[in-house]
Amino acid sequence: MSAGASQPDRVTTLALCWRIERSDGVTVALTDHDRDLTVAGVRYRAAPGMTPSAIERAEGADPDTMTARGALDVAAITARDLAAGRWDAARVVTVAIDWDDLAAAPIALGEGRIGEVSWQDGAFAADLRGATARLEGPVTEATSPACRASLGDRRCRVAMAGRRQFARVVAAAGEVVTLDRAEPSDNGWGEGVLRWFGGANTGLRSAIARSAGAEVTLRMAPPFAIEAGTLVEVSEGCDRRIATCAARFGNAANFRGEPYLPGIDLLTRYPGT
Repeated sequence: MSAGASQPDRVTTLALCWRIERSDGVTVALTDHDRDLTVAGVRYRAAPGMTPSAIERAEGADPDTMTARGALDVAAITARDLAAGRWDAARVVTVAIDWDDLAAAPIALGEGRIGEVSWQDGAFAADLRGATARLEGPVTEATSPACRASLGDRRCRVAMAGRRQFARVVAAAGEVVTLDRAEPSDNGWGEGVLRWFGGANTGLRSAIARSAGAEVTLRMAPPFAIEAGTLVEVSEGCDRRIATCAARFGNAANFRGEPYLPGIDLLTRYPGT
């Protein structure tokens, strides 16, 4: 080649890939390349309709952010699942891959959790928040008369063995679901959780407002229709009051609240105020 000849234009061989891991264990791997790519045993499906925005990486404590947009006709991501919350807080790992040399190590671009999800005109947009976004939360808890722990977690320490039961749906109408077994005590399932193990709602959780016998009233109707015979798991709940914690669970020593701390209502307890 003569000294005056120009160098040929370099063509990039990088493809953007991201792996999405839902809280229910479902994992989806996608790429903006025009064909599927298999790297380290993971097959990234070609999804040219996905158009992620620029990734903003912060040097300080500011959270890393990115927005991913795509068509709702992608088989792995549907409007029904987005509306049902299946993708809420899913872990996202973003990498760049050299599609001309799949043996090369991927270039890590960042990871985070899916935040706000919206959709319009047949497309969705999901905001991705980096790990440093958790620094935006409060450093300490605020005081409250109610317990701030969840029944059975590491702070509550109530053993949940025997407090969860499997049942099948007998009938359902809106928020009211009738099961084939009764609650263990009066309003025993109230403030608890119902997990769906069958039907279109599989993998989702529904908060229970109250229960009476074999009937539970959910705080919100599930996103999909309920069929008779669907398998569910119901867990006992707690109203987070010190009286319930002591009498029903014998767990007042682990109560995570301040039921006797005076609040601003103390000013209204005196005559003439």
